[in-house]
Amino acid sequence: MIDAVGSPQSLLLLGGTSEIGLAVAERYARARPSLRVTLAGRPSDRLDAAAARLRDLGATVTTLPFDARQPDTHTEVIEKAFADGDIDVTVLAFGVLGDQEEAWTNVDVARELAEINYVAAVTVGVPLAERLRKQGHGSLVALSSAAGERARRSNFVYGSTKAGFDAFYTGLTYALKEHGVTVTVVRPGFVRTKMTEGQKPAPLSQTADQVAEVIVDAVRTRREQVWAPAVFRGVMSILRHVPRPIFRKLPF
Repeated sequence: MIDAVGSPQSLLLLGGTSEIGLAVAERYARARPSLRVTLAGRPSDRLDAAAARLRDLGATVTTLPFDARQPDTHTEVIEKAFADGDIDVTVLAFGVLGDQEEAWTNVDVARELAEINYVAAVTVGVPLAERLRKQGHGSLVALSSAAGERARRSNFVYGSTKAGFDAFYTGLTYALKEHGVTVTVVRPGFVRTKMTEGQKPAPLSQTADQVAEVIVDAVRTRREQVWAPAVFRGVMSILRHVPRPIFRKLPF
């Protein structure tokens, strides 16, 4: 269970090498050195290094093979993740950005974005929601994106996958609330991570640790939707209502 100051006893990170997800895990591990962590991701040196970092903070860490591109395995992954008991906080943080020009001209690239960012989020989200419903408590953090708010020329394929992701997990906020589970949909803007390396940072860009701070606070306060940074909520509210002919000419 999550204690009065918002510190969980157990954490599942789907996307075990996610910089944002690991920043969340490190914050919790510092607050509770006995934290039990499951890192679900593709076996790699990066996953092993992530586990080692958390163990150095005192956490008990298990790694679990998880490939977003293999939906037939996702129910089994969730069953294994819960095999050692209830999970207080689950962070769903896997995804790909891809080459945005290729994404709308190359079927394989477009399919990869759709399968990982949306289809996998659903095929893992359904059994995850069922386990959380049965345990009757817990927090689920779903890392969405401001890119899903309104399609832009620069990344509309990626944005479309995040729009679907966002809609699914926003729906789970309603479906799971009556069962004692809080779902938090997080909408970051540009985050400076390996995923965006080489790209020019957009205005109001954040670090992984800054987004993690927003997430930890949202879990503690049981908020169902947050932006990172918070001011992005107002920015996107304005952009949603910009007329199409003007929006099309904006430099992003």
